[in-house]
Amino acid sequence: MARADRLLRLLSAIRRLPQPVTAERLAAETEVSARTLYRDIAALRAGGALIDGEPGLGYTLTEDPALPPQMFTRLEIEALVLGLAEVRLAGDPALVKAAEAAQSKIIATLPERVQRQALHAASQLYRFERRPPVPDCLPLLREAIWEERAIAVAYTDREGTQSQRVLWPLSVVFLDRTLMLLAFCTLRQDFRRFRLEALEGVVMTPDSFRPRRVALLRDFVAQLKAGR
Repeated sequence: MARADRLLRLLSAIRRLPQPVTAERLAAETEVSARTLYRDIAALRAGGALIDGEPGLGYTLTEDPALPPQMFTRLEIEALVLGLAEVRLAGDPALVKAAEAAQSKIIATLPERVQRQALHAASQLYRFERRPPVPDCLPLLREAIWEERAIAVAYTDREGTQSQRVLWPLSVVFLDRTLMLLAFCTLRQDFRRFRLEALEGVVMTPDSFRPRRVALLRDFVAQLKAGR
């Protein structure tokens, strides 16, 4: 791994992990030896990062030069913390990790007083009724949506009838008890909604529908709002 990439990975780990974070934990996260880690900490400090701590005590990032200063009101902080907590409850492992990283990056850019507000927010999120596990196909669907690539699936409807479909995936919607894929179905030549748990054998194909996704999604949402 290039040294610059390694330093960025170390900085991300210090932002994300509960502080103070031990050198042993940081070395494991960045997959380097303790000796290399100490050199990398010194390099970050030389680059302007204010990192408190030392071997045996753990490290705390008090000022992050890689991120510009930000300011949020106390209520905006509450909204961010609650929103990211919802992602951690409802998302797949990749989204959960991304939410944790996003929160740590945001907090790292805040003045100390506002950091305390974020770390000890007045509002917390907890759900006694857990959602069903997120289907394994979600990361692939997300990638297909971003890349505007068609997917091939086997879909079982509510009557138990299975059909083979080629879909243009437009968006994944998080509902109370399920996840729904909004897509253009090439078999029906129309917009359709598909429950993710009813999709099997999801494969991303080489076929692209770029740059039609935004326009198609806009039309689909308009139909939904019109009750069609």
